[in-house]
Amino acid sequence: MTSPTLSDVARAAGVSYATADRVINNRGNVAEKSIAKVREAVAALGYVRNVAAANLSRGRVYRLAFLIPRGSNAFFNRIRQHIEHTAAHQATERVTAEVIEVAAFAVEGLQDSISDLLERDFDGVAIVGLQSAALEVPLAALRDKGVAVVGLVSDLPQAARAAYIGIDNIAAGRTAGRMVGLAHGGRGGRVQTFAGSLDARDHAERLTGFREVLQTDFPQLELLDPIMTKDDAQVLNAQTRQALGQTELTALYNVGAGNSGLIAALQEERGTRPFCVVHELVAHSRQALLERHIDLVIDQRPDVEINRAFTVLRALIDQKELPPMPDLVPTIYVRDNLPADTLTDKMKAKIDD
Repeated sequence: MTSPTLSDVARAAGVSYATADRVINNRGNVAEKSIAKVREAVAALGYVRNVAAANLSRGRVYRLAFLIPRGSNAFFNRIRQHIEHTAAHQATERVTAEVIEVAAFAVEGLQDSISDLLERDFDGVAIVGLQSAALEVPLAALRDKGVAVVGLVSDLPQAARAAYIGIDNIAAGRTAGRMVGLAHGGRGGRVQTFAGSLDARDHAERLTGFREVLQTDFPQLELLDPIMTKDDAQVLNAQTRQALGQTELTALYNVGAGNSGLIAALQEERGTRPFCVVHELVAHSRQALLERHIDLVIDQRPDVEINRAFTVLRALIDQKELPPMPDLVPTIYVRDNLPADTLTDKMKAKIDD
């Protein structure tokens, strides 16, 4: 038995093929009475819209944008590379992707960048978000225009986006807290944390999870107030040196980026250095693990996140149900389980966090 076609739907609804097509593909300018008839016919016949055929007939191009913090942050360099590679791979499927750089941790800058998208012809955008009510109005305007919006790595206000693509950052922080607590072997100590900004939801949630575990399961550890660094390697280097010089620390945890500065400070430590946990496996954190300057890296697998972002945005644009996807679980790396290093020397030279 053949599947019902759009012509069958139009015939059953008593409308023209063009009217049925406008309803099915949400093109507007159709009377409510006709819309109801077409939808009744779709339900009665069990018609399933052929997205690929519709896109081909209309010459559909998926125009995607990715709003990424600018700078030399090694993690976001990885993100940019994965966007470029995935877009090149999907070019034959009429997918284009543009990376738009925005100031890191700047709510007003992100607000302006989102507003600027209203003047561009994008179908979907993935945004490394911040938590601010100031973003809700431009995001609502973007969605009202028909643009699919998802949060990427760090979430947007939940009511203003259709999906979030990233790890459970509270769980990631709790994992870091568990590792720090176990490393102390029941002994007391003082723990210093660093964050780029608490406006970034991923940073705030990691700190929350970290704090929860230490307070509940390792109360003998003193957790100092977090130091804000804007993910700037030079700032992190100076703040690490100052913290190490002012008090005897037994552990360090950086929830964000700028780790090359942290590593440089630890390389100059004489004697026993603090136990150290950072995020994201990039060239310098990998090398620091091998050289025993840090102890553990929690990586959120940005290649998987970007592949998923393309998939989710295309499904939202096509008005399809999102495919079932398992939770993104971060990977814990120590010096003993590092994957093969696939970065070329040229790519390594470009990464400077």
